[in-house]
Amino acid sequence: MTMLKNPASKYRAFPQVPLDDRQWPSRTIAAPPRWLSTDLRDGNQSIIDPMDSVKKNRFFDLLVEIGFKEIEVGFPSAGATEFDFIQNLVRSGRIPDDVMVQVLTQSREDLIRTSFESLDGARAAIVHLYNAVSPAWREIVFRMSRSEVVEVARAGARIMRDEAGKRPGTDWHFQYSPETFSTAELDFSIEVCAAVMDILQPTPERPIILNLPATVEAATPNIYADQIEYFARHLPNRESAVLSLHTHNDRGTGVAAAELGLMAGADRVEGCLFGNGERTGNCCLVTMALNMYTQGVDPGLDFSSIDRVIETVEYCNQIPVHQRHPYGGELVYTAFSGSHQDAIKKGFEARASQNDTIWRVPYLPIDPADLGRSYEAVIRVNSQSGKGGFAWVLEQDQGLKLPKRLQADFSRHVQQVADETGRELNAADIWAAFRRAYHVQVRPKHFQLVDYEESRAADGTRVFAGKIEVAGEARSVSGRGNGLISSVVGTLREHFGVELEVVDYTEHALGTGTDARAAAYLECRAGDGRAVWGVGIDEDVATASVRAVLSAANAAVAG
Repeated sequence: MTMLKNPASKYRAFPQVPLDDRQWPSRTIAAPPRWLSTDLRDGNQSIIDPMDSVKKNRFFDLLVEIGFKEIEVGFPSAGATEFDFIQNLVRSGRIPDDVMVQVLTQSREDLIRTSFESLDGARAAIVHLYNAVSPAWREIVFRMSRSEVVEVARAGARIMRDEAGKRPGTDWHFQYSPETFSTAELDFSIEVCAAVMDILQPTPERPIILNLPATVEAATPNIYADQIEYFARHLPNRESAVLSLHTHNDRGTGVAAAELGLMAGADRVEGCLFGNGERTGNCCLVTMALNMYTQGVDPGLDFSSIDRVIETVEYCNQIPVHQRHPYGGELVYTAFSGSHQDAIKKGFEARASQNDTIWRVPYLPIDPADLGRSYEAVIRVNSQSGKGGFAWVLEQDQGLKLPKRLQADFSRHVQQVADETGRELNAADIWAAFRRAYHVQVRPKHFQLVDYEESRAADGTRVFAGKIEVAGEARSVSGRGNGLISSVVGTLREHFGVELEVVDYTEHALGTGTDARAAAYLECRAGDGRAVWGVGIDEDVATASVRAVLSAANAAVAG
């Protein structure tokens, strides 16, 4: 079977919501929602090998550390492993006073009772009741009428109310989900939720949580936002309900749907770290929280050490975080393209001199340092990279600030190494290529400085007198010039027949303080007209200059 030429013969477009005066498009997200992590429930039930108690405890501790105040810890009626974990978590005293755990149960008496039993002794807890309400589930899965579906929800609510009454020592909170909300009739979802509210009698002071899940993402995010706004407008006793969003990623827009749902009037967001969850996953709470952060809104969740968060999530889920995952992926703060690298490099340079703290670096929507990432990982080099990339790497790794024309000269050496290796080049690769290209701190080489002295002649010229190793043999030589560099150039011409014309010279300190070294860069024209570069690095700036001249001479004789 192949894709249909006319998919409309099999698939229907999702209908619009009757909301002509929708308000959400003109709203912004100015404050964080209540967050619920369902990593230990929805996330756990979706992985090939569910977490054992060790992994679940480690994950729980991570969620608390990040700042989650509501955590769905499992499905206690699913089996002894789930039940025991929840009960042990409660009894261990590891749940902070400002954190509420949540459990999920279908609307069935025995399952609801088991759920309450798993939470015996808890200071506070949320019991989350659900039943499916959409036509496909009513007609195909359960073969129920609308009135029967309503009664299932009402019956479950009555049992919840009664079980909570038996345990007055716990601060009980109730959550109800009309499962498959996103594909159900809106007025029917409202009817079912209102029926549950009639049983549980929430108040503005003690509201019910109504979770409105995109159990299966079936339309564009704007449709989901319309559904949320319509529901919020028409729900009786709206002030006694917290509207919670639980989006999935079947269409790849779970985060967008949750963001628009918040703009449409919701109060709470459920999801998983890095988007784990059934099928294509849940709303990624990392992405959504950091999206807010980049808009100047404190999300109330702390991802300052995102690599450590990733390490724990990957260990517990046994699923790698994708390299391109927003904010957390290994490559998301990395530029290989030359033009991108140049723009980022200039952005960092401009930031060092700007008068305010506002983040303005091209291609980087967030400062990697805020998440514990280093700048060294921002620009990486492969065969697609330009001179700005390796120049940045050298500056960060070695402190070298290469002149623009030297960057252009070195780029061909980097390109050659990248083409030969066929892989990304790391800082060590680039430094090794630089040393080879400019004869810096390498052996053997044709000209090698052993030692030298500089003096001034009676006529004011500078005298270079030193010992230079040539092809492995030390020779004592001398020469004169208007300055140190010209005296070394004169020495090379007189004793070795090497013709060099100095075109440009720059130098800078490497570091600060008494331990600072110096780097010298010399652009020359060789006797045959070729442009050659010399680089010298030494504790003494004068000696660095001498080494730069000999570096250029090595380039000239190398041909």
